Amino acid sequence: MSIIYVLIPLAILIVAIAIGIFFWAVRSNQFEDLDRQGYSILFDDDLSPEEKKLADERKKMNE
Repeated sequence: MSIIYVLIPLAILIVAIAIGIFFWAVRSNQFEDLDRQGYSILFDDDLSPEEKKLADERKKMNE
């Protein structure tokens, strides 16, 4: 029975943290444009062979 005195405040604390994170996400515009991010992967183009070669060279230089 005494565990309830620990679990209820713990549950309230977890809910308060979740609500705080939700309001932070809303204020920082995390939910501003939900459609564009889903479509962006469809419109990504593959690199041309020249661009791929340059990217590989840059990667080797950074190592």
